[in-house]
Amino acid sequence: MPRRGNTVKDVPADQFIKKCADFLKRQPKFQVPKWADLVKTGHFKELAPYSEDWFYVRAASIARKIYLRPGCGIGALRHWYGGAHRRGTRSTKHATASGAVIRNALKQLEAQGLVEEHPDGGRQITSKGRSELD
Repeated sequence: MPRRGNTVKDVPADQFIKKCADFLKRQPKFQVPKWADLVKTGHFKELAPYSEDWFYVRAASIARKIYLRPGCGIGALRHWYGGAHRRGTRSTKHATASGAVIRNALKQLEAQGLVEEHPDGGRQITSKGRSELD
């Protein structure tokens, strides 16, 4: 019985995201925005990411998330990448991540032909994107 190829679901998330980030880094059309070294990933964060490749990693993670959940939009991704907003002595609340980072990563993934708009809203992986990610 022939064995089918590995899909995104078969590979652990950390290994897939690392390989996909390297793949995106090698693409000449994938451009990191000029402001990427200045921006935080959410208003609840104190510092910007330390890694210089953080935008590639975030884009790879977004591609994986859209692969697993087609129709996922910017609002859902903002909620997923959000975190705890520590408000001093008051109790913590959930805060959403930066929408500009997610929006720009999705635009770059669309320019690569990996992601397209879903008919019911949100984004989905294209057939080319599915073959590239698998």
